[in-house]
Amino acid sequence: MIKLSDGGVYLINGTEIIPDGADAAAQIKNKTGREVSVQSAKQGTMAYSVLKEHNTSGNMEKLKIKFDKLTSHDITFVGIIQTARASGLTRFPIPYVLTNCHNSLCAVGGTINEDDHMFGLTCAKRYGGVYVPPHQAVIHQYAREMLAGGGKMILGSDSHTRYGALGTMAVGEGGPELVKQLLDQTYDINMPDVVGVYLKGEPVKGVGPQDVALAIIGAVFANGYVKNKVMEFVGPGVKNLSADFRIGIDVMTTETTCLSSIWTTDEKIKEFYDIHGRSEDYKELKPEEAAYYDGMIEVDLSAIRPMIAMPFHPSNTYTIDELNANLADILHDVEEKAKVSLDNAVPYSLQDKVVDGKFMVDQGIIAGCAGGGFENICAAADILKGSNIGSDGFTLSVYPASMPIYMELIKNGCAAQILETGAVIKTAFCGPCFGAGDTPANNAFSIRHSTRNFPNREGSKLQSGQISSVALMDARSIAATAANKGVLTPATEFDGEIGKYKYHFDANIYANRVFDSHGVADESVEIQFGPNIKDWPEMGELPENLVLRVVSEIHDPVTTTDELIPSGETSSYRSNPLGLAEFALSRKDPEYVGRAKDIQKAEKARMAGEHPCKAHPDVKPVMSVIKKTFAAASHENTGFGSTIFAVKPGDGSAREQAASCQKVLGGWANIANEYATKRYRSNLINWGMLPFVIKEGELPFKNLDYLFIPDIKKAVSEKWDTITAYKVSVEEDALKPFELKLGELTDEERSIILKGCLINYNRV
Repeated sequence: MIKLSDGGVYLINGTEIIPDGADAAAQIKNKTGREVSVQSAKQGTMAYSVLKEHNTSGNMEKLKIKFDKLTSHDITFVGIIQTARASGLTRFPIPYVLTNCHNSLCAVGGTINEDDHMFGLTCAKRYGGVYVPPHQAVIHQYAREMLAGGGKMILGSDSHTRYGALGTMAVGEGGPELVKQLLDQTYDINMPDVVGVYLKGEPVKGVGPQDVALAIIGAVFANGYVKNKVMEFVGPGVKNLSADFRIGIDVMTTETTCLSSIWTTDEKIKEFYDIHGRSEDYKELKPEEAAYYDGMIEVDLSAIRPMIAMPFHPSNTYTIDELNANLADILHDVEEKAKVSLDNAVPYSLQDKVVDGKFMVDQGIIAGCAGGGFENICAAADILKGSNIGSDGFTLSVYPASMPIYMELIKNGCAAQILETGAVIKTAFCGPCFGAGDTPANNAFSIRHSTRNFPNREGSKLQSGQISSVALMDARSIAATAANKGVLTPATEFDGEIGKYKYHFDANIYANRVFDSHGVADESVEIQFGPNIKDWPEMGELPENLVLRVVSEIHDPVTTTDELIPSGETSSYRSNPLGLAEFALSRKDPEYVGRAKDIQKAEKARMAGEHPCKAHPDVKPVMSVIKKTFAAASHENTGFGSTIFAVKPGDGSAREQAASCQKVLGGWANIANEYATKRYRSNLINWGMLPFVIKEGELPFKNLDYLFIPDIKKAVSEKWDTITAYKVSVEEDALKPFELKLGELTDEERSIILKGCLINYNRV
């Protein structure tokens, strides 16, 4: 089903794989008639050509990328624009689309989200952007329909910014990276490795894009096979997939922790652009005659079977048949893994979901950028036809990804077919994916064609003793399960017909409702603020030395951004930096906020010109120990703040708030064995936080210990490879040294850290 190469490979004429080895050169010359080197063949990938076209550095090893377009949604665009405004923003220099698909409900968590929407509309008018009102489209569907273009690059402040199937290399990053683009700065990365995804064969009936995506994620997440790399989809199997099918696979590449994706394009993608009235945006993309990939994932589409990603990660994958055949063993394994994910905070069991030997599901959801596509919903309608979901506890909700899709489902009868079963069709909304819609009941098990199933993401509140489970599945098998009254059922058991429906895009829906400035800024427009929209608090520059208190210690294998700053009802506070910060780590470590604010008192006093020991009693004995070795250290040149330790933080969402909340609470650093994603590490840097790395197995401190890092300002500016830090032991009157590293930083990133944050770096 899935095969991973052990090393690099050549792809010849887009169809033949030749592993890199002693006889590779001879084989390639025999087939192409010319000699090909690894370096020249690396330039034969689609990814290389797209990146080269957008690189402004002149050096393809050190990229400085300028994107063609930007896109954000309503729990990120307020903070982005506020940051850019503080740095002197006068107009959007490139097309910037503000969608409203996360905080679509008028009030969640006690604030009025429509204030954020009006902020977005007035900013689109003032700075020359595009505003998509709530319920019209989820961010990524609008981008597919209206923004994507062959060979183009789009940067979005959402981790699932993926439009590779349409020939667009898209990257999901934290808000500060969009701020840089708005200020005519660049996205700076080393040339990423490129991993090929070689598709062959054709999916069997009942298998959908989520099944293929989950199979790939299960094969590559844990081993980091594509981490921070570009996934390039090639091979003869691509032509056997519709545009919608490719899009459904592509959006889930985020869950592999890759940087971006790109696909070969063909007549089916040309037809997509034709249907959407944008024929001029199509471009044929394919690798050159000889292309070199740093790895290859071979996928036999005909061998893929309906998949399920069990709680609590998209990589916890099984075939549905495998799960049904081994319920006791697999459910026990999931329960054991849950003990780690949930810190044993609540009792957790799936055994009671087994009734008469069958696994019973409580809820089904088909939604968002992954599940809400036209073909997915049409297929679900065909599988549901003539059945009903029953009048017991099982529910089914369907969210088309855009109003044009919804309209076509009404016109072709699929909407009526679904509604007749007792299911509900709702408007475009990302809520089911991040915990603000269709929250399951306590102990309920929900199957979803959405993007993620992290713990706490869909509304569980461990601090209140509530836990629910979410598994990821394809819309087809969700429909088959719904037709079977909640008995977990793969769509391959459906023996009816799944039709092929022609899609007609109605552009009038957007023409009548979406505000498009066409790039014209109007300075006369006054920005509309709500009472929950707050400016970023003042942040100081990096001091010469640092005293850090460890205020949280997390030993989970991976820590998600949902655990660093919970989603769901907290989203309504995303426009209020200090208000949102109160929720930081609340579901993982409820003591974190109080501890961080406690040591922050010392730094606030210092910045106000007062002696920090008056604000915090620990400062004097800690500094007394430090000064015995570092006599020049004083409260004038030594900052005080907090840090957390986590084994591998940052998997999941691009949300900058996972870092900014720590910063506004006085955080100066993270210490980790490694960072799960490039985007989380970038968020730390852009908020002036030090992304320290410590060797795995070496942890010379524990929670609540004080650490001293002398000459940190000098270490950053002079690019020290290794930094000597010290655990401060007041009891032993001693400093105990250990080593930290910062990893590679660009000159600009070092300047941002030295200034204290991106806002300070750009402030005019």
